[in-house]
Amino acid sequence: MIIIPEIFDAQKIVAAQSTRLGGISLPPFNSMNLGLSVKDDEKNVLKNRDLFFGKLGIDLSSVSRSHQVHGNKVLLVNEPVTTEGYDAQITNKPNVYLAVSIADCTPVLIHDTKNNAVAAIHAGWRGTVGKIVSNTLQLMHQNYGTKGKDCKAYIGACISLKNFEVGDEVATHFDVSEKRFDAIKQKWYVDLKTANKKQLIDCGLLAQNIEISNYCTVADNDTFFSHRKENGRTGRMMAVIGVK
Repeated sequence: MIIIPEIFDAQKIVAAQSTRLGGISLPPFNSMNLGLSVKDDEKNVLKNRDLFFGKLGIDLSSVSRSHQVHGNKVLLVNEPVTTEGYDAQITNKPNVYLAVSIADCTPVLIHDTKNNAVAAIHAGWRGTVGKIVSNTLQLMHQNYGTKGKDCKAYIGACISLKNFEVGDEVATHFDVSEKRFDAIKQKWYVDLKTANKKQLIDCGLLAQNIEISNYCTVADNDTFFSHRKENGRTGRMMAVIGVK
């Protein structure tokens, strides 16, 4: 099973988010684990990557990846790389596909329809607080002339407000519109989808040009990997976007 966002023009853009279904990895990484950092068998992971990217018509040599650090740094990509330290990538080069790894954090994919540039973003709570979506669009503006009003975006499956319980030290960083307090449990819950949507809108995107997945990686754990639900012993999904 692969999720294809409906918001993008499929004639111009390849964009998708993987699920945990359709691969060959064994439990607890069953079955479409795309992450090499989780102690899964490397041969299985590489086969899963072949399966996922192959179904999208993408050659693995065209995929650009960074080992993510839950930060807010953005990498400008002119050719596919394997690097580390960046949680977002941008490019305007055809046949360069930007991939981010996820297992509860929020994937955000962006297409500048005017300048035909794209971005792939991994927004955990730290990256969200660090304005990684805003940073990405700012770098796209500096390099490609991107304006929010010309962009379309997809906010993918991630942990939902209902299941993202956090402490005061995390909740304090989020606006009241992006969290709720459960008086019975005396716990805060944060909405990463709403927080990242707000950054998109603040950067000029129109609400009708933003697609938000209804899936929750915790509630829909049979379909998605969830680091929180599975106590850290699980696989990784990917979200990818590129210009044809």
